[in-house]
Amino acid sequence: MILSLHKKKGLLGILTIILAVIVYHLIPEEFGQAQIMASIVVVMAMCWVFEILPIPVTSLLPLVLFPVFEIMNAKATASFYGKDMIFLFLGGLILAKALQVSNLHQRIALHILNIIGSQPSRLVLGFMITTAFLSMWISNTSSVMVMMPIAISIIEQIKSNEQQHKMVSKLAVSMMLGIAYSADIGGMATLIGTPPNMVFMEMYHEMFPNLSVVSFSQWLMLGIPLSLMFLGTGWLLLTKVIFRIPKVNLFESKNIVKNQLKNLGKITQDELLAGIVFGTAILLWVTGSDIRFSDNFNIKGWRSLYSLEMVTDASVAIGTAVLLFIIPSKKRKNEMLLKWEHLKDLPWGILFLFGGGFALAGGFEASGLSKLIGNLFTNVDVNSPIFLVVIVCFLLTFLTEITSNTATTNLVLPILAKASIVLGIDPRILMIPATLSASCAFMMPVASPTQAIIFGSGYVKIKQMVRAGILFNLLGIIVVTLTFYLLANFVFGISI
Repeated sequence: MILSLHKKKGLLGILTIILAVIVYHLIPEEFGQAQIMASIVVVMAMCWVFEILPIPVTSLLPLVLFPVFEIMNAKATASFYGKDMIFLFLGGLILAKALQVSNLHQRIALHILNIIGSQPSRLVLGFMITTAFLSMWISNTSSVMVMMPIAISIIEQIKSNEQQHKMVSKLAVSMMLGIAYSADIGGMATLIGTPPNMVFMEMYHEMFPNLSVVSFSQWLMLGIPLSLMFLGTGWLLLTKVIFRIPKVNLFESKNIVKNQLKNLGKITQDELLAGIVFGTAILLWVTGSDIRFSDNFNIKGWRSLYSLEMVTDASVAIGTAVLLFIIPSKKRKNEMLLKWEHLKDLPWGILFLFGGGFALAGGFEASGLSKLIGNLFTNVDVNSPIFLVVIVCFLLTFLTEITSNTATTNLVLPILAKASIVLGIDPRILMIPATLSASCAFMMPVASPTQAIIFGSGYVKIKQMVRAGILFNLLGIIVVTLTFYLLANFVFGISI
């Protein structure tokens, strides 16, 4: 078995090298740096998908390959592994661990089970709706951080029933992917829900100051129907097609859940304190940034109110996490709510996965590969705008599988803006679908921090994510195109 595994990985390694060489020669020689960067992308993508190397090890390859092939020096490459998003992830994991150590996660999970019911598909829908709503107002990453430990607790609770063991695996994958995907879907609903939306707002208003302003309420009129359609069809796809979760009750009676809640007794001081710290982090995440409803009506966040613009969500995550090592535990004498030993089982390798994804995005830009790919948009010359929308949605969806969605929108939106002028169409026809599609990459852990976090939970294999993600990518192209086509005239007054 071990020998066959080694042979399989050896064959995949040879195939990877062949593909990398083919891709290298497909790009014209005048784009020398882009040639080698494209080959590196192929190597890393193959190693990630087929786990030819351990995923965290693959994620470290840019630190070697970028300096060797003169794409970027080691110091610049290493800086991607220390971005604040990585520390937001780390702080969120520590906060989630405090919920587990105090046992508050079990209490929350049992209450959710008691409210939603014990049918598996309803559980998945409940988590998807809750996560999507949260991600409309706070970062997608933070939304996943809130929901993931609760989902894990429910999964572990169900695992105790041996009769449900076979079904638990399908439920766990569906629930985890549902949380990751719905965080990105919910973020599409508001202008502040995800970074690409904010990139669009900034670029559109700067490049076209004489055109109508896209207001917060206008975006909601497009984003909410789109998110609702995507959530509904995505839930059906996840639970009825991809994993086909059976209609069974996870518990014989709701009384079992109620009895377990009763057995937990009153909330302990450790649970209360861990919940307060976790709740404080959520409150600070939600209220940090300004919410712009229109030109004349804004709700100020604490950053602008108190001139704390340099304090990011990562600062909040680490700051509140540090409190857990300061506040004394009543349950364990002479100890704090958390001690360092509690963090030994955190998925530290995922931090490298984040860094590898950010480094790839940086390599795209530094090598000129991003510009080369982006220029493909300017060569499209068709008479039908809706056909252009489909092309834009398709390319953005799959391009952001291996690049940062924020970096990609920063690169592509100016190109689309210029293309729309050349084609004589309203720039929003191309820019808005592109912005929305940048949040529709669901195949790879590096495509989105939400997927990286869920992959780090250990409940989802990369092949399962790729299998589900391909179908969700295609669904996203359909939903974005159809929703924009139906609502563009009503919301923005532009016809396609």
